[in-house]
Amino acid sequence: MPDNQSVEITRLLHSWREGNRDALDQLTPLVYEELHRRARYYMAREQHGHILQTTALINEVYLRLVNVNLEWKDRAHFYAVCAQIMRRILTDFARSRGYKKRGGDAQAVNLDEAMVVSPSVPFDIVALEEVLSRLEQIDGRKGKVVELRFFGGLTVEETAEVLKVSPDTVMRDWGLARAWLLRELDRGATSES
Repeated sequence: MPDNQSVEITRLLHSWREGNRDALDQLTPLVYEELHRRARYYMAREQHGHILQTTALINEVYLRLVNVNLEWKDRAHFYAVCAQIMRRILTDFARSRGYKKRGGDAQAVNLDEAMVVSPSVPFDIVALEEVLSRLEQIDGRKGKVVELRFFGGLTVEETAEVLKVSPDTVMRDWGLARAWLLRELDRGATSES
């Protein structure tokens, strides 16, 4: 049974979709803390000295959301879209900063280590974006699972809700996707050497 806040978020999303600009003002404080938590979780894995801060990332997400015209289904759909936007922002930012392909001087880190929230464990977002895009072409759902879990910080249950599959399916997809991504990232790093 959805909690009252989830119901209210869904109601405001529908109202916003229907053109009520005040709904966005009411929605913002309800989702801000969760978006901040997810952005902080993600930013903790960025390279040390990353100049994009958590609040700036959230502000950029909001700026892009204002121009999105979607049929908001529910709160889970909203957070999934936010995960996509965060992924694009961070990838575009990494590319614009001229990060060298395959991380340049960045320490090589596998996807399991990158999932641990630690500011001392940088990883190559551009390389991850490249292999994740290939995975999405091969198996869209597995790519979506990685995007939602890794970029969006969604739990297994939240990811299952967004994708309309069981948590067991999410866990299977997550395990297979991680193995595939790790292999491809390793293959790319080896070919760069």
